[in-house]
Amino acid sequence: MEVIRPYGRADFAACLALFDGNVPEFFAAGERGEFGAFLEGGPATPYLVLERDGIVVACGGVSVGASGWAVLDWGMVARSCQRAGLGRRLMAERLALARGMAGLRGVRLETSQRVCGFYERFGFRVTGVVAGGFGPGLDAVAMELGFGAVR
Repeated sequence: MEVIRPYGRADFAACLALFDGNVPEFFAAGERGEFGAFLEGGPATPYLVLERDGIVVACGGVSVGASGWAVLDWGMVARSCQRAGLGRRLMAERLALARGMAGLRGVRLETSQRVCGFYERFGFRVTGVVAGGFGPGLDAVAMELGFGAVR
């Protein structure tokens, strides 16, 4: 059974393990400290975990950024569970949260070139690329999805 629920302090180790399992293909090892600090701070914005049979297999959040844009925060799926629809399910939940936030123009994110296609399937478009922006071999790709009229 799969459940999406809010992140809690007890999920810290499981979320770090998800991160570690996605290095170096999707995250640079040097980003671990930033992610750990984000989790330790007890994310003030909606941050979700997806459990399958009681085990955390995905996590990700959404926050309000600058100039009326939501920002997707630290999304990841366990390597052993990728391409099973869990990322799509969690993404749909995150986009629903963003759409429910008043006054937003849309959603922005930064990801690597290895994940762009996933976000493009949701309608995101590339707005900029910094070669090696996350580390060697990991470009920082800025993307956005506009909501149309301000909500």
